[in-house]
Order: sequence, then structure tokens, then C-alpha cells
Amino acid sequence: NEKACQIAREVANEGENVMVTGGICQTPSYLSGGTKETCQKVFMEQVEIFKENGVDFMLAEYFEHVEECEWAIECCLKAGKTVAANMCIGPEGDLHGHSCGECAVRMAKAGAKIVGINCHFDPFVCLEGIKKMKAGLEEAGYVIGKDVHLMVQPLAYMTPDAAKQGFIDLPEFPFALEPRVCTRYDMHRYAREAHTLGVGYIGGCCGFEPYHIRALSEEIGR
Repeated sequence: NEKACQIAREVANEGENVMVTGGICQTPSYLSGGTKETCQKVFMEQVEIFKENGVDFMLAEYFEHVEECEWAIECCLKAGKTVAANMCIGPEGDLHGHSCGECAVRMAKAGAKIVGINCHFDPFVCLEGIKKMKAGLEEAGYVIGKDVHLMVQPLAYMTPDAAKQGFIDLPEFPFALEPRVCTRYDMHRYAREAHTLGVGYIGGCCGFEPYHIRALSEEIGR
């Protein structure tokens, strides 16, 4: 993480208005039944590094259980930075049965100013989950774009046939996913649909290449 911060900042300084984030994700401790204290100790070891390196904001992402995501958000807030939070879930919600809407509200209540979904599913499946998050937040009284912002970072692989845990359960995972790679045209459509939905932070996760990001920029950039 120390080296990653240095590299990211060096590259960011080559551009204008480029931000650097520090990210933490789910822990083996939680999956093996670890306590909140045990998991947060792991998170804080990383958060302290990001804090020392002056990242611009913190990102808690790739969480399958909203409880652990809440614990991560609490730690990220201790860096004194704005916090974004993502869960690697689909429209069915997290692995403990909590809906997308409930997950979004709980992330916001924990202190995340940006909430959403990353990984596990393709852009259009992720957007179905985002729609449910948006509805849940609005029902709870949050104003999208003011009180809380939406974020999505999907796979660059098409997963319409994936089960609840997404692409990791596909027979092609992990070494034969090439036939599922999204085209530039898919990315244009994804960017436009996300923007129309009110998503302010539009990005990508596994499988994304520079040309995919370029396609997003071409669709909704300047």
C-alpha cells in the first residue's frame, strides 16, 4: 500500500485535477467468523498507511456482507477523508439476504457519502442493483446527488447467466472469460444509462482495459 500510494501520486501529478484514493476490501477474518475488533484491526493497519500518504478520499469496496462494509466505513472515516463504499453484490442483495436498498441505506448511515456496487456482475446487471439502491435511499429520505452520491464499477465481462455470487461461479472463471468481454459499444451504452440513472461516479473493475475507460469518457466526458 505504501508503494502503491507513491506510484499513484506520481502518475496523478502528471495530470490536472486527478485524485488518488486508498482502498480496503473484505477480510479473511470476517469470512472465518472473526469479531468486529479483529476485522477492524486489519482495516486500520491499511488505513493508517493511506492517511500518512495523504490520499484524497477512501474507498471501502468488494464487500459481500453489509455488516463488514459498515465496519470498514467506520475505519475509513478515521482517515479524516470522504468515504466511498461499494458492495460486490447483484440485484438480489448481499450474501446474508439484505436487499440492495437496505445495503445502500446502511452504508450511508455508517458515513459513506458515495455508495454503490463493484465487481461480480456486468454493467447492466450492476445497474439493476443500483436502481434498487437508489430507490431504497430515496425511500429513506436521502436526496441523490446531495445527501449521498451513487457509484458503480462493474466487470467488463457479460454475466446475464451468473448466479448470486456473479462471475466467480461461471464455468469460464477465471481463465476463459475472453468471449464475454464487453465491446466499446457496450461501454457507451453503460455510461449513458448510468449517467441517466443519476450515477455520479462511473468506472470499472475486473476486465476493464484503458480502451473501456476511454469509451466511457467519449460517451459522457467533455
